[in-house]
Parts: sequence; C-alpha cells; structure tokens
Amino acid sequence: MEANLFGNPHSESPSSSLSTDVVETARDRMLRFFRADPEHFDLVFVANATAAIKMVAEGLRDHGFWYGYHTDAHTSLVGVRELASAGSRCFFSDEEVDAWLAQGALSHCEEKSKAEVTKKTGLFAYPAQSNMNGRRLPLNWPGRLRESRMEVEGDFYTLLDAAAYVGTAQLDLTDHANAPDFTALSFYKIFGFPDLGALIVRKEAGHVLLQRSYFGGGTVDMVINSSGDAWKATKLGALHEALEDGTPAFHSIAALDCALKVHHKLYGSMDNVSQHTSFLAAALYDQMSSLTHVNGRRLCTIYKGKTADYNDRKTQAPTIAFNIRDDQGQWIGKSNFERLATKNGIQLRTGGVCNPGGIAFYLAMSPGQMRENYAEGLRCGNGIDEMNGKPTGIIRVSLGSMSNSTDVETFMKFLRTFVEQETSRSPISKSQDNSEKSDWSERDVAAPMKQPSKKAVGIDDPIVRARKPTLDKMLHTLRRFTCH
Repeated sequence: MEANLFGNPHSESPSSSLSTDVVETARDRMLRFFRADPEHFDLVFVANATAAIKMVAEGLRDHGFWYGYHTDAHTSLVGVRELASAGSRCFFSDEEVDAWLAQGALSHCEEKSKAEVTKKTGLFAYPAQSNMNGRRLPLNWPGRLRESRMEVEGDFYTLLDAAAYVGTAQLDLTDHANAPDFTALSFYKIFGFPDLGALIVRKEAGHVLLQRSYFGGGTVDMVINSSGDAWKATKLGALHEALEDGTPAFHSIAALDCALKVHHKLYGSMDNVSQHTSFLAAALYDQMSSLTHVNGRRLCTIYKGKTADYNDRKTQAPTIAFNIRDDQGQWIGKSNFERLATKNGIQLRTGGVCNPGGIAFYLAMSPGQMRENYAEGLRCGNGIDEMNGKPTGIIRVSLGSMSNSTDVETFMKFLRTFVEQETSRSPISKSQDNSEKSDWSERDVAAPMKQPSKKAVGIDDPIVRARKPTLDKMLHTLRRFTCH
C-alpha cells in the first residue's frame, strides 16, 4: 500500500486496474477463508454487517415479504421487520423455530389460507451467535427451511447474521446446499482492521437482490434520464457488480488482504483461534462462577443460555454476560463497574449491547416494564443502571485471538476487589437515576493493578502448545510484516 498508487476501479488506468486486481483478489481469498466455493457464492463488500442486512431487506422490500426473526437478534436484524409489508413474527426460543420448521413453511401465516400465502416471499433471519452472551444457535436451520418450503410456490430465504460468530469461529460454507442464502459479517471483528463488512450470497438466491429499486454508480451499464422514458440497464455479469454501489473502499479492501495474511501468519487457522479462546473462556467462567462474598452470596449473576456450555464451542462463544451484587444482594451499577475497569486498563462493554430480546429475556423485563422504564427516562447509554429493582443492562467481557491467560488473571484480580471479606458492611443505597453514588463508586481500586505472573496459570492452551508467538512477538511481527 505504501509503494503503489490506487485509483477508482471504475476505469482502465493503471492505478484503477491495480485497484480492481486487489479488490478481486481479496474477494476470492475471503470467500475461500469462509470455505465458500466461488462457483456457488459471491461476496459483496459493504460498509459493515448492518449494511449487509439492509441490502437484503431493500432487495425484498418493494415486492412485499413476510419476515421471521429470532429474539436473540441484534437490533440491526430486528429493524428489518419495519420493511416487511406482509407481516413479521418474533420467535422467542429455539424450540419455537424447530416447531415452525417441522410444520412447514406455510405455518408462518396461520391466520391465512394456503392459497393466500403460497405466492408470498418470506425471509427468516437469526444470528449465528448472540452478541449479548455468546450463545451459539443451530446452523442447520437454513437447510431445514429449504426442505420445508418445497410445497410453497413462493420464495423463502434465510439470512444469517454471522458478525459476532466469525471473530472466534470458522464460518464453514462448504455445504452450499444447506448454507444460508445471505450471510452478513464484519471483518474488523476478525482482524481488528479494516472497518469493512460483507454480504456473502448464495448465487441461487442472488436474483432477489437484483429486484431492488435503487441503483448506484458502477452497478449499471446505461441510464436514461427522462421524465417519460426513464430507464436503466443493470449490470448482468457477476452479482457483486450490480450491488456494490459507488466506488468500493479499495484502500480498505487492500488492507483486508494484508490483514488476512497477518492473521494466518500469527494464528495459522480460525480453528486454532476457536480452541484458544474457548479454553480461556471456560477458565474465566469457572472462576467467575465460584466467586462469593464471605457470607456465601455469589458475586456474579451470569446470563448463560440453558443449552450453552463453555466447554463446548459449538454452543458457546468466548463471551460472558453478567452483573454483580454486593454481599447484601444489591446490584452494583454497571456504569461504576465500567469506569473502574477502564481505570485499571480493562476494556469491556456495558449496557443493552444492541440486543433488545436478550436483555428482555435474561433481565426478566416484560414489554410493559420496558415501556415504563422508557417513560421514566431510560435511554440507550444514559447511565441509568437500575430501575424497579432490576438492572437495565449487562456487563460483557469477550476474549479474542490475542487474549491470553494473563488477561484472564488480570480480570479476575479486578473482580476480586468487589468481593466483601467482612460481614459488617451495610447494604448499598441506590436510586433510579444514580444520583446517590454507592460506596462502590468511591472504592479505591482505581490505581492500575500489577500484572500477574505469566507462570501463575499452567494451562494446556492450544496456541501456546503450538508455540504460537507471544503478544510481544505478535506486535513485533505486525510492525515488520509487509504486504505485497
């Protein structure tokens, strides 16, 4: 990138041709990274996973479609329901989805006759992994839906939100017959940089995206401006040519190709990353689960799916969602926790984390209670931690490819500062607007902690076992590595 001049790919100049070559090379390599055969799949570069989801919704919007989505969905996936003119349905559990699939595709509109729904277009969307607590959902639903819709004369499509999943798991699209029709993802969750997303499309389903009304620069072969005879000719070559509106982010795409090479050099494979992070998460979960105050009360309330197991990476990602209580059972505010974590050099996320269904379920909030909280002033990110005796959000810690056992021990050392060693402390006084600070907000844990010894944890870590580079060596490699 330092040695070359790149130009707009929509031209034939040397700089433009170089950009085209870089973009197409990166596209092919990323498809193969996800084990998606280019014969059956195409990859459309977009700004982020939300843009990928929106592209699918806009492809279906003008023709009317019914929409089904899982309650664990990210807000961006939920938002598609606003474009579904034929109605929508939220599935509140995996069992509900399984029952629906077993009944056949026509069951999405029970109140209508078969004749009324056979011509309808439908879209079923869900996350491969909850972005709230890391629970991983079944990946066989697209194939099952494809089988169950055989009696339907209309079209039914599947959209998989894989944004959270791909950071620590191998997305494997080898079985194209049972793969999702559309898969949305973000590359920064895998590589850290660049900020770029993609929509992976099964070519058999790609035609529906071409039905969208909008067209942008670079996606058409001809446009006629006329009040009475307006016309355009959409590009009929590769699917991505008709969908990548405007100038592609060719510098970011060039950086993506570089990032892929560095990632392979550091970790070898996504399977290595998956084993490594799963091992660390299991160790962290076990330690957090066992933390208690001197009176026996647990410090952490962990929000784990009933079928999730931190020793099984098929059902659980290296993500832990939780809240903490003092020795009297009172909630300790997530905002204070995050502030203190930041002062101790720990990066984590708190709040509703853009997962309304997960927050409502795990915090036991009814729709009425959520409306009441909104009416009383609760807004996304406004620092209100507790209302009517319940937390308004969660604390989330996630482990990634560069996390190590020292990170686990550092976080556990920080958590232990919240454990009461004496029974004489009085309950914390709280208010709904957090104007009365609890004594935890003044607790003297703000000074950065010393890092625990790397010899403190003796673990059979798959990346350590394979003699992968240490963090310092990884950073050194990143500085030295050049991409050609």
